[in-house]
Amino acid sequence: MEWVFETWNWYIAGPLIGLFVPVLLIVTNKMLGISSSFEHLCMMLLPREKHSIFNFNWKDSGWKIYFVIGIMIGAYIATKFLSSTDVPFLPHHYYSWSGMVTLFVGGILVGFGTRYANGCTSGHSIFGLSILSSASLKATVSFFIGGLIYTAFSYFL
Repeated sequence: MEWVFETWNWYIAGPLIGLFVPVLLIVTNKMLGISSSFEHLCMMLLPREKHSIFNFNWKDSGWKIYFVIGIMIGAYIATKFLSSTDVPFLPHHYYSWSGMVTLFVGGILVGFGTRYANGCTSGHSIFGLSILSSASLKATVSFFIGGLIYTAFSYFL
């Protein structure tokens, strides 16, 4: 059981993530995506209005909510029971006003970016690339370029 507490090498974790895509397609015939799960959660909670975005049957996508809940439960189990060190919820510097503003602005930007790109990094980079989507390739390259630009700015500022 000691191997569970260690960091897995990329050549083990990568193929395991990659095998998840065909299993999901074969078993459920559904596409993976986290950002659409939050969109569907909002649609379930908000009152119906006369907008085209609200004209869908959210019960058909209910499995995505369970998927997100499973990710949260899995993360809790991994940090509390499968980690050899104590893992904090957030780094210490986020427990200040400037840290909270950073998290809030970052959340807004990530939310805007996922809607603008019509999906999140997991949807495009893991699932979209595996089904050879050209839009996912463009989005993934853009995610990396944006990350490099932000890293350069934060390093030099």
